[in-house]
Amino acid sequence: MAISPQITNLIIILGVMQVSKKIPFEDPNVLNICRAAYALSNFIIIGIYLYLKSVIDKKKDLTTLKYVEPAPMGSTEEGKLVTTTVHAYDSSQLKSLMRAQMTGVLMMGVMHLYFKYTNPLVIQSIIPLKGALESNLTKIHLWGQPAAGDLKRPFKQAAGFMSGLQSGPAQSDKKAVEAAERAGRGGVKEE
Repeated sequence: MAISPQITNLIIILGVMQVSKKIPFEDPNVLNICRAAYALSNFIIIGIYLYLKSVIDKKKDLTTLKYVEPAPMGSTEEGKLVTTTVHAYDSSQLKSLMRAQMTGVLMMGVMHLYFKYTNPLVIQSIIPLKGALESNLTKIHLWGQPAAGDLKRPFKQAAGFMSGLQSGPAQSDKKAVEAAERAGRGGVKEE
């Protein structure tokens, strides 16, 4: 049985925190090396995402994908039926991965340049790269794993800190899709 990505992230963070205590960040050369490692890590991640974009656009899988998107937390509404294509779904997932990466870079920029924190540079050089290499899209389009099981679209949301506050995963089973179609909740195909 494989170790959960969250557990390996925790192990890496704890290990890197101990190592980073011993790194002499006061030395400008060491600090510049850490900055360069962080920049290189982000360029690799962007390279992976751009490669995934080219593969997704090259495949242009127009297979119809129907699923019921869960209603917002606290809402009395029922989920909305979404009809899209595999290409559009993968493109939207990739866009959200890129947006999350850019948000992380902005936050790291504020923490490092404004608040002068240096230890997160080391951690953020490793964890986002690991996440990019372990993402569902990377598993399918880069590593060539079949889109079945946990990789079946729509992807299950990874259990995380705030997962208990969310209204649940998207439902793609035939019964939920047919119920949403009968109820007339959405169904407009996204192009």
